[in-house]
Order: sequence, then structure tokens, then C-alpha cells
Amino acid sequence: MPELPEVETMRRQLTPIVGSEILEVCRPRSRLRPIGMRPAFVHLRKILRNSRVAEITRLGKRIVLWTEKGSCSWALVIEPRMTGCVTLSLPPDDAHTRLVLRLNNEAYPVVYFWDSRGLGQLQLLNREDYSELAQSLGPDALEVSADYLRQRLGRSGRPIKLALMDQQVLAGIGNLYASEILLAAKIHPASRCRNLSDAHWRALVRAIGQVLQRAIEAQGSTLADETYRNPRGQPGTFQFQHYVYQKDGHKCRRCNKAVIMRIRLGGRSTFFCPVCQPIV
Repeated sequence: MPELPEVETMRRQLTPIVGSEILEVCRPRSRLRPIGMRPAFVHLRKILRNSRVAEITRLGKRIVLWTEKGSCSWALVIEPRMTGCVTLSLPPDDAHTRLVLRLNNEAYPVVYFWDSRGLGQLQLLNREDYSELAQSLGPDALEVSADYLRQRLGRSGRPIKLALMDQQVLAGIGNLYASEILLAAKIHPASRCRNLSDAHWRALVRAIGQVLQRAIEAQGSTLADETYRNPRGQPGTFQFQHYVYQKDGHKCRRCNKAVIMRIRLGGRSTFFCPVCQPIV
């Protein structure tokens, strides 16, 4: 967390700041270990001050603020990782506020990056370096095709769930949505990629689109730790539509027969229904 639906929600709700000038860049004082930042804050601040927010995009699970100053263009790439969020409202506390952008926007004068665990990353990249980062990732999960996945993974012996979470294969899916997607596609998370049929790949792509779009409409998932909020400070609601994620021990809502089970794959908890998702 956050994954593609949460970051896409951030992107959409941050669009009102496009066209604003960044008047000041602040890093609040904190006793906490600082988050990863490149370049160093003093250089990042110098570049961003008095620049204009030209566009806001998403790169997989990263939010990107494109800025312009004169003839120069820079991408402020924010990777929330486990507990980060970009917000236009006051964050939950000051101690975990990692970066503040002050704008000349009357409606939204401040942008905050807040991260309780401090695992997030900030990078300020020129267009060449941004292109290199983008090329290191697979296609966006909302744009992937069955043919691409079959050609990319069809000979792999990896469990399909781990392959879905590999950002070099496709960008945007993490542990939560991989579990929900695989239930929707009726594929066991430990099934080897090479064992999947053409029908499986088609079902998987349909499930990716359906689950992610529904989650975006619900503005993402806010879990028990309540760290995720959209930029207006409101929780997402897709957690109320989860079928398997953290539902182990509960009866499956799809088949109403089996109990959701938990296993570990690649060191991560994985949830599935043994009836709806037979292994292949």
C-alpha cells in the first residue's frame, strides 16, 4: 500500500494545483530518520522554488509532479511505498510530514507528503532520467494485454501472484490487489505461470481491469492502520468490497462454500479460496 488505485486517486484529486507556482519548499524538523531523497534537499528546494506545476501523472505506484522553470522541465517523483500519501489537507500529524510545497493557489495553498513509516522515496529527475526510470518498469497494469502477459510470463516457473507483483513485468499491482485479482480470475496464487492456459491469461487481464477500475471508483482501500487517505483527507471505501485480502477464516463470499485460506509466497501473506481458485 498504496498501490495503483490509491495513487491514481491521488493523481486525480491533485489536478486542481496544475498551473500553480511553487513559492516555497519545506522539510519540517523531525527526530525521525529522513526518507530517501535525491538530490539532497538543498538542491531539490533550489530547483523547485518558483517553478510551475505543469502536469500531474502517475507511473505505476508513483505520483509524478511535472514542473517547469524557464526552459527546464523536472519531474518530482513521489513513491509512497508502505504508508506514504500526498495530501492537500492537513496530514494526521506533523512528526511524519516529510515534505511541504507552498503554492500560490488560493483554494489549495499547500501540498504535503506524509509517511508514517518513512519508507517513501522522493526523486527530482530531468526528462532523460525520468525516461530511464519509466523504461525500467513494465507497462501500466491498466494497459496490459493477455498476449503481452502470455509472451512475457508463459515460460516462467514463478507463481503467478509473485509475477503480478513484479514491477518490471507490469507496473502498479501489489500484494492487496494481486490477491483480489486472482480470485476474480479464478486462478490459484501459487499456480506456475507456465501452467496457465490462454483462457487463464484472458481471464486474468479482464480481472485486472475490473478490480482496479472498481477500486479507483471507490478511491482506494483504507486498511485497519488508517494510514491511507485521499488528498482531501477522506478514507477510501474499496476495503468494503474485498473478497479475500485479510479474510482468512471467513467463508468465501463468491462460492459461499469454502473458507478463505492464508499462505505465504515470497515472504508475503497470500489469501485465496480453495474452491474458486483451483491450482493448475
